[in-house]
Amino acid sequence: MKMVALKPRDSRIAAILLLLLALLLAYFVLLHWWFVAPLREIGSEMADLRDTHSRYAAAIAEKPALQQRLATLGAGQAASSAFLADDDPNTAAADLMQRVVDVVASNTHGGNCVVSQKMPLPNPPVTPGEPYRKAAVSINLSCDVESLANVLHALEQGMPYVFVDDLSIYRNPVAAQQNHGAGLEVQFTLSGYLRPAHANPATAPTSEPASTQPGQGAAP
Repeated sequence: MKMVALKPRDSRIAAILLLLLALLLAYFVLLHWWFVAPLREIGSEMADLRDTHSRYAAAIAEKPALQQRLATLGAGQAASSAFLADDDPNTAAADLMQRVVDVVASNTHGGNCVVSQKMPLPNPPVTPGEPYRKAAVSINLSCDVESLANVLHALEQGMPYVFVDDLSIYRNPVAAQQNHGAGLEVQFTLSGYLRPAHANPATAPTSEPASTQPGQGAAP
């Protein structure tokens, strides 16, 4: 096969193209992958670190205001009327039993409802991480249907918040045979959360607990 000689001009262009290709290949082989690419990666990581540092610096600058806000919220929760008035479980249990007596007396509206038995329950064990303690009592009532509905509604909608659990309603068969209008026998557990011992209602805000306050129980 006969070789065609390039013209001097074409030879110079070919030589320049080969030189550029060789330089480009040498750049990627000797410089880019060994120096440029690692430096660009380091620069990107430094930019990410500066951005992270800025966010942490902004959070640290807000720390005093956040601590003051948390202290204010904690004091408001401690002083809230959502908690039982006492920080002693025995006194709080006695207050719960008296509250049932008062609610029954003021919500029967001419019906028939009496507290047949009331007694404090052993203090529930403190759950690790739980900031509040509970007091609980066992209540027995003899009520007609309307009076019972009024009493349970008044208990669960009043302040401080209390919770009706383990509700049992039945009709005494002996009493029903003797008196066709005999009421219902009702048993339930009534509980509430104690006010934290460090609370000072005289100096703390009176707003109700927000995200950590105990919610109201569901009425039967």
